[in-house]
Amino acid sequence: MSGTIQNREAFLTKIAERLGRNRFLTNVERPKWSYHPQDAVFKDADSNELLEALKTQCTKIHTDLIETNKAELIETIRTIVSEYGGGPIVAWKDSRFEEYGLSPLFNNIWPSENTEIHQWESALGEENIKLAEKSNIGITISDITLAESGTAVLFSDKDKGRTVSFLPLKSIIIMPKSSIVPRMTQAARIIREKIKSGEHLPSCINFITGPSNSADIEMNLVVGVHGPVKAAYIVIEDL
Repeated sequence: MSGTIQNREAFLTKIAERLGRNRFLTNVERPKWSYHPQDAVFKDADSNELLEALKTQCTKIHTDLIETNKAELIETIRTIVSEYGGGPIVAWKDSRFEEYGLSPLFNNIWPSENTEIHQWESALGEENIKLAEKSNIGITISDITLAESGTAVLFSDKDKGRTVSFLPLKSIIIMPKSSIVPRMTQAARIIREKIKSGEHLPSCINFITGPSNSADIEMNLVVGVHGPVKAAYIVIEDL
């Protein structure tokens, strides 16, 4: 989106005056810190160690984690979908599903079994949201996975609706093993590098840690308060 900024200089000058300082007319340089404790977490961990850390964290956030490979992915998903009560299902319209060999499942197997599935279609507009709201399961793919917190980072776009991950009753998130990084530190760097390289970023990046929950009241954990009541991570061996 482009446009004309009106009264920018006067506005910024007024803000600076209210803060009791002069305007910063040059770029602010990033401080060079002496210590970087955030880099020490899982500093030398390899992909297998990061996966073990993710598995341990999932036991704490009420999330099922299943390991599989591309050859067994269809049967793995069919099993967890059956355990979660079947359809209706809503999923992103994502080329990675085809790369992982899921097209037969989405286009043939489930329809032949009368399992209703809808893949996000931007041309349908708000109809996608209504279908997501009625769905039992939402299926997405993690773009970055944080081992320390058990968090899936989802980049939304016109074919990857935000509501797929939080309106259905249950959530299944496919996680390529290659997407696992130690923690938020690395995710922030990846996103920052995308910005520096001029890559177009989505207007919404969701950080999802298991099923929805809250411990705001007397620190008692309540699961499923404002989103999926169950969540499963399916880690694909792709390294």
